[in-house]
Formats: sequence, C-alpha cells, structure tokens
Amino acid sequence: MRRFRLVLSLVLVSVSAIWMSGPVTAAATVVVQPGVTAGVAVFDRQTGRFTESLNPDLQFRSASVVKLLLVLDFLWSRGPSYDVPAADRARLEVMLRSSDDDAATYYWDQLGRSAIINRMVPRLGLTNTAGPPSGYPGYWGYAAFTAADTVRIYRYLLDQAPAPVRTFVMSNLHQATRYGTDGFDQYFGIASVVEQPFAIKQGWSGFASSNTAAGVDLVKEALHTTGTVGPNDRTIVAVYTLHPDGTGYGKAYTDVTRLTRGLNLPGAVKTPGTWIATTGSGVRVRTAPNTTSTVIGTLPSTVEVLVKCQQKGQLITDPPNTSEWWAYLPKYQGYVTNVYVGTGTPKLPNIPDC
Repeated sequence: MRRFRLVLSLVLVSVSAIWMSGPVTAAATVVVQPGVTAGVAVFDRQTGRFTESLNPDLQFRSASVVKLLLVLDFLWSRGPSYDVPAADRARLEVMLRSSDDDAATYYWDQLGRSAIINRMVPRLGLTNTAGPPSGYPGYWGYAAFTAADTVRIYRYLLDQAPAPVRTFVMSNLHQATRYGTDGFDQYFGIASVVEQPFAIKQGWSGFASSNTAAGVDLVKEALHTTGTVGPNDRTIVAVYTLHPDGTGYGKAYTDVTRLTRGLNLPGAVKTPGTWIATTGSGVRVRTAPNTTSTVIGTLPSTVEVLVKCQQKGQLITDPPNTSEWWAYLPKYQGYVTNVYVGTGTPKLPNIPDC
C-alpha cells in the first residue's frame, strides 16, 4: 500500500432505483463511527440479494484494491491456457497475498497505466470506476472505486471469469498474509471478524505521511476491506472508508472492524470472543504467555482486539500496571500481556480462563 497519501475528490453519484442486478433485503442500519465516511455493499450470491447497501456509488481512492484490475488485465488475453510465466507468477502472488506495491507499480507501468482502467471498465460493466486524475498518471492508488463496482469485480471473478483466472486470483486472496510487504497489518475488517474461509483484498493509504498538494485532497486516511466470506465464497463484501485527518492506523483499523462486525454477512461465522481496547505502542503478540516465546506480530497502536480467554504466565510490569495474566487473541493465535489490554487491571473481568 502506498505510504504517501493518495487522493481523489469524493463524488456522490446519483443512484438509480436499482443500482445492480438483485434486490436489497431488509438490513440492519450500517453503523459508521462519527467522522468516518463509508461506502458499503454486501451481496449474497446464494440468494442473489444485497444484504447491506450504504453509499454504494460513492467514489473513493482505490488504494490497493485496484490490484484486482491489474491482475485481471494481465490475464485477460492469455487464454485459453492462461499460463503465467514464473517471474510474473511470483510478482502477482505477492501483490495479491501481501499487497506488494513494487509489483503493482511494475504492472501499472507495463500495461499502460490508466489504459488498464479504460479497458477493464467496459469489460466488467463498471459504472463509476475511473483512472487517476490528470497530473498523476503514475499513481495507481488514485484510481476511483466504489463499493458497487467492487461487487461487480468479484461477481465477474466468481461467476464469469474463465476457471484458471478465477482459481489463480481467488486462491491467492484466500491466502492473504497478515502483514503486507510494507509492514502494515492487513487483517482488519473481514479478516478480524469472521472465521475461515474468507478471501480479502484490502486497501490503505495516508497513514505514513502528511503530504499536501495545491487543489488536491491528500488529507483523509483511507482504509478499505473487500473480499468474500463463507463456504464457496458465498457473500461478497465491499467496505470503503475515509477517516478524519490525523486518524491513527489503530483507530481506523478499529472503526472499520466495528463497521464490518455489524454487517449481515450470510454464510460467515463470526469469531467468538470479547472486543477490548488496548493501550501502548508496539505491543507484541507472542506464541506463549511469556517474553521468551516467539513474537508473532505487533498490534497497531491502541487497536481494539478480540479476546477469547486469559492465561497465567510471566509477571509483567509497566508502571502503574502489573499483571501475570495474558489475553489470548484467537485472530493472532497468540498472547498479549493484560498490562496493555483493557484498563490495565491484573485480570480481565468477564473473560474466562484458557
């Protein structure tokens, strides 16, 4: 994901009475945190109905979700065998699984930059997808995407694409790594909420710089979670968000995950546990409740985490907090000292022992 702030002016496009094939079922109100702008579309492929819809045609800068179009354009004319040379396979796999930016830039330049978008829009019947604004031809993450068009992309992949294309793309999205090649934790939203099977293509931008340009909005942080949930990729999920200037990654991660938790996701099994806020920065998740065990990862600062249970382990002190209890985080399959979970009490209330 690009570390600079990507930009696209938000445009609210008028929505027709039926914006995609398939009716919208009665759904719970999508809960969006104050100050967050969201575009949401959830489509149940089994029933052919939308279970959630909020601002489905509102344009957002795509960030790395555009990588879906890069791989589809690359594969488009390679039939009928759709053989992928070894070097391209390696680049495409890391681009899809770990959201590698160097690979995206390689294909953006090799395949003609905005010409990729211009080709893929009519091929997939996209209605509000566009290339980067004039003056930014090299910035693939400036492409304009909507939740509605993202559902269209996945519906093409799952229901119309040649089998080798579908298998290649979806198998890689099902193997998405927790961390992108830029080090960002990409298991927010869909991956934080539901059990396997799920497939994700996430997008994030604006969390590592504060650039501005005349006449261009480079301020709001963007965080998007897209993909499928449930057996046989039953339900397609597209959630796009923009956050107030200066929002930290952990806060945006929490807000997108909260939004996703409240969605009606047919076929998905939501991971059980209790959501609890964390404190501190650079808090490590370990394979066992002690500091000699292997580090699995690092939590985004002040992120809200899902806790399944707690277990006694090594005594940890970080004044004024002290605890020998460690919270088990099922989504990380590891432990974090209770010193940094919740209010800092030695043992978390209402959380069972492991």
